[in-house]
Amino acid sequence: MGKYEPLTEFLKQQTGSEVRMSFAQIERVIGSKLPPVARDRAWWSNSPSNNVMTQAWLDAGFRSEQVDMESGELVFRRDQAAASPAANTGRHPLFGCMKGTVHIPDGVDLTAPADPEWGELAYGDDLPERLP
Repeated sequence: MGKYEPLTEFLKQQTGSEVRMSFAQIERVIGSKLPPVARDRAWWSNSPSNNVMTQAWLDAGFRSEQVDMESGELVFRRDQAAASPAANTGRHPLFGCMKGTVHIPDGVDLTAPADPEWGELAYGDDLPERLP
């Protein structure tokens, strides 16, 4: 379990469209202090590559807004676009569901013909010579 996973779980349990939190409340949820860099506004951006904590609220389907550095408070707003990823990507909701389930054993060449004789029967002498 990652350091910020409790924040993901906390936000997933919320039913409202927004969650107002202070930095102190976030620290209680994650069970440790926020890093000093969290006092910088850029820490709270919604860029997935920003930091590991950003991924925590994005994974829960929220975006950070109204970050008030002076009072140490912000709003997590439910991301409506995250609720329907198929609409965003144009992909079917089941796209990728089999990822990681097919394993190709070492030594198997997926580009090798399955039945080289079939090519000779189908194309006869028109079949190009095999490369060594």
